[in-house]
Amino acid sequence: MATEPCQLRAGPVSVGVFARNGAPLDSGIITAMRAAILAVGSELLGTDRLDTNSLRITETLHRYGVALTRKSVVGDDPEELAAELAYSIARCDLLVVTGGIGPTCDDVTREAVAMALGRRLVRDQEIVEGIRAKFASFGREMPDSNDKQGDVIEGGVVLQNHRGTAPGQRVEHSRGTLFLLPGVPHEVEGLIVGELEPWLKERGSMPIELAHLKVACVSESSLEHLIQPYRDRFGTVGLSILSRPGEVLVRLTGGEPGSDGSRGLREREACLVDLLGEAVYARRPEQTLEATVGQLLQAAGSTVVTAESCTGGLVAERLTRVPGSSEYFLGSTVTYSYELKASLLGVDRREIQRHGAVSREVVTAMAEGARTLLAGDYCIALSGVAGPGGGTPEKPVGTIDIALAMPDGPTRHLRVRLPGDRGRIREQAAQWGLDMLRRRLIGAVEPDASYLAPRTAEASPVS
Repeated sequence: MATEPCQLRAGPVSVGVFARNGAPLDSGIITAMRAAILAVGSELLGTDRLDTNSLRITETLHRYGVALTRKSVVGDDPEELAAELAYSIARCDLLVVTGGIGPTCDDVTREAVAMALGRRLVRDQEIVEGIRAKFASFGREMPDSNDKQGDVIEGGVVLQNHRGTAPGQRVEHSRGTLFLLPGVPHEVEGLIVGELEPWLKERGSMPIELAHLKVACVSESSLEHLIQPYRDRFGTVGLSILSRPGEVLVRLTGGEPGSDGSRGLREREACLVDLLGEAVYARRPEQTLEATVGQLLQAAGSTVVTAESCTGGLVAERLTRVPGSSEYFLGSTVTYSYELKASLLGVDRREIQRHGAVSREVVTAMAEGARTLLAGDYCIALSGVAGPGGGTPEKPVGTIDIALAMPDGPTRHLRVRLPGDRGRIREQAAQWGLDMLRRRLIGAVEPDASYLAPRTAEASPVS
């Protein structure tokens, strides 16, 4: 955690030029705005809740050239909160606080901010009545405890929260600006887009252009090898590689729109696209693999069904996360037992006895049986050893067989060996199944183990 004081520094910068009070500077002594993020909530100090709001705010600040110097998490303790607020207010131009502005007794952020700034809280009855109207629209009566959500810090600007009951606030003070946002990520997102970003733009901050490439079913080490020619040509400045199970996000940072850095960004992006080829499934960070698959299915006028064993319906769940998926997703079977594989999908019991449920023969029969049963154009089928038990020397934990039954050719098969615990194996298996369909829809081949797949994976397409 950074604790360095946020001091004005002389020297030109390309974006985000501000005075200490947040106003644009026209003099020759300029500095990039420096910011801190404070997440409030005792639940964030435990092990079952992640502070995703800070990540989203960080992305916005970086995009607008704001230097983030401090992140902190404080529980619902008024004294601890007041101390952290005092520290950050004294040192940074912009402080974004999330959480602790709900209606309960442990929501004390408004009170702590008012105390830190030496200001009063003033109840705005119009806000209270607006919250009451939101409750009434759902046929509910507003509890009296919600009245406190109408308390506004003296001199603050109320930020309308169209996604919840707790309005945000923006408070200007002698050293800079403080944004007070709710803690619910969905609500924070709305206020970032509707309030924080416009505020940054008004103060002369130009968004830094970024390029994103989302790559499916390529390990981070394999990707490093693939993009070595890029590194030889452009170096590593402005290149970030962020890995998660089953995919890698490659991010490139440019400059202001129209600048030399921006023009060079497109050249660097094109180089990476050439090197990564068909493994790139999206060029927007929010685009998911299931959304890409859905778009391809709609464009082709095709439908898909699934037959799942070890993934227990995860592929179907991901496909149906996408609004409008009823246009192309017809249904799913979860056939966990040998008996259901045989009686429902028509898998030959002798094949199960001969080869085992985790085999090319069985998963291929699952795909073909479910495609016929559910009348889909494509069927993704998966069977595997997710662990922690059940592995053998021939089929260790992480062995997953995937099949894709199609309307215009023989069923394809892929075996991968995935690392991790049960949850990670299942998550990656669903990713590989979706990517197998994506590649088919764009006319690509399945990833080869020695080239695109993780080093522990094996690819064996059925010809």
